[in-house]
Amino acid sequence: MGIKALIGAALVGLSFSGCVETTTPVSTSYVAANRNVLIVNQTGRTIYRFYGSNVGTSSWEEDILGTSVLPSGRSVNINFDDGSGYCNFDFKIVFQDGSSLIENNINVCQVGTYTIR
Repeated sequence: MGIKALIGAALVGLSFSGCVETTTPVSTSYVAANRNVLIVNQTGRTIYRFYGSNVGTSSWEEDILGTSVLPSGRSVNINFDDGSGYCNFDFKIVFQDGSSLIENNINVCQVGTYTIR
């Protein structure tokens, strides 16, 4: 192989390697995204259960509050990083009387505070 062929092959290789590095999907920036959200209860009622499930799942995950409740006027910081890489979550809020409120498609990577009214 001649010197021109080697230089040509090297340039083609560099061109391709440059392309590989610049084609990284944008979504990988969400892998390290902060998913901590301050949930503020402004409903006038105590929240007894709070569920947050990523939009890729078809069921509600466990009650995030556990044995705690969230009185009106209070807040709680919740980390929604479930290891899935999802930023969009659905919320289900359940009150003492069993009634519930569902909020869909909340981007927890962009929202720092979410107020429930």
